[in-house]
Amino acid sequence: MAGRTLVVTNDFPPRTGGIESFVLAVASRLPPGEVVVHTARQPGDREHDAGLAFPVVRDPARLLVPTPAVVARVALTAREHGCDRVWFGAAAPLALMAPALRRAGVRRVVATTHGHETWWASLPVARTALRAVGDRVDVLTALGPWCAARVARPLSARGRSRLQRLVPGVDAEVFHPGAGGGRVRRELGLEGRPVVVCVSRMVARKGQDVLVRALPAVLAREPDAVLLLVGDGPGRRRVERLVRRLGVGSSVVLAGRVPWTRTADHYAAGDVFAVPTRTRLLGLEPEALGICYLEAAASGLPVVVGDSGGAPDAVLPGRTGVVVDGRDGAAVAEALVGLLRDPARARTWGAEGRRWVSAAWSWEGQVERLRALLDPSAPVPDGPDPALRLPPAGRGRRTGSRRWARRARGQDA
Repeated sequence: MAGRTLVVTNDFPPRTGGIESFVLAVASRLPPGEVVVHTARQPGDREHDAGLAFPVVRDPARLLVPTPAVVARVALTAREHGCDRVWFGAAAPLALMAPALRRAGVRRVVATTHGHETWWASLPVARTALRAVGDRVDVLTALGPWCAARVARPLSARGRSRLQRLVPGVDAEVFHPGAGGGRVRRELGLEGRPVVVCVSRMVARKGQDVLVRALPAVLAREPDAVLLLVGDGPGRRRVERLVRRLGVGSSVVLAGRVPWTRTADHYAAGDVFAVPTRTRLLGLEPEALGICYLEAAASGLPVVVGDSGGAPDAVLPGRTGVVVDGRDGAAVAEALVGLLRDPARARTWGAEGRRWVSAAWSWEGQVERLRALLDPSAPVPDGPDPALRLPPAGRGRRTGSRRWARRARGQDA
C-alpha cells in the first residue's frame, strides 16, 4: 500500500497495560516504513522510543484529548509524514478528531474499541460521543461478540454497519508448553506439586481473592496443591491479608510482578490456569476479553475463566477450559479440583487450546486483517462482521445483547 498509517493513541509504552501491549505489538509488526505513532509524552519515553524501528511523535500533552490544539498537532504529523490512513488504538474519545484528519489528507480511518468503550455505551453523555465516533470513522472494531453487542447499543445504523472484529494476537513461539516452567518451579520450590497459576494484575475484578477463598476446598481434596499468583497491583495487600486469615500461606506463592521476558516461563510452571474475573461497579467494570487466557492456552494449559463480560470469548467451553461464576468460590474450587484430579483431560484441553490459539489468534493474521481494513482502496463495510453475531437492531438493551452473546458463545463451542 502507498502512504503510511498514523497510529494515534494515549496507550503506548513505556506505560504498561493491555491496550499498550496491543498497540505496540501491532505497530512493531507493520512494515517499519509504513507506520508512524503519535502519542502522549511520558517519563522515560526517549529511551523507549530509541529502540523502535519506526518514528514516534510525542505530543507535548501528557494526555491526548481531541481539543483544537491536539487535533492540529496530530494533523500536522499526518501531513509531514505522508499518512493517508489512521488507526486510533482506542476509539473513545480520540476518534472524534477523524473529520479534521480527513481535511489533512487522511483517506481511511479505523478505530478500535476495548473495555472502556463498553461502559461509555452505558453513560448518557459518553453514549452520544461514542455514537459520533461510529459515524465519523470508516471502520469501528470490537474484540468479540459481547463487546460488539455493548458498543453497538448507542450507534446509528451507519455506525453498526461498520463494526468489524479485530483482536489481540498471541505469539505461540513465545508462549508454549515447557518454556521455562521447570526453572520457575525449581526457583519457587514447587517441584512435584500440582500448581494452579494466575498471571494477572492484582485488581478486584480479576478475582485473586476468590482463588484464595476457594483454596481450602481445593486442599481438602488435593493437599499438595499450590496457588501461584503472578502480578502486582492495588489488590495485593487484601490478598495477603486473606491468605493469613485463612491459614493457607504454605500453599500460596505471591511471585509479584515479573519481567515480560519471564512471563511465559511462569505460565508454563502451572498445571491449570485460572483468573475468575467478575464484573464490578454495577456493570461499569467488566472484562473485555482477557488475553491472559489465550496466552495460557498457547502454553498448553486448560483455563478456568470468570463469566465477566467478554472473557468467555477467550475459551471454547468443554474443549479448552471452563467458564465459572467469578463470584462463586465453590464453583471455582470444583473446576480446579476437576482439572487437577484429571490430568488426562487437562492435557487434552491444553493441547486443543494451543491448536485453537495458533490458528485463530496469531499476530500475523490480525495485523494483516488491520492492514486490509486500513486500505483506502477497499470498500467501506456496509454491514457488521458476521463473526461478531450482533443482535438485531432494536433488541432489548437490558437483556437482549447479553443473551445473544451467550448464544454466540454456545455456537462457537
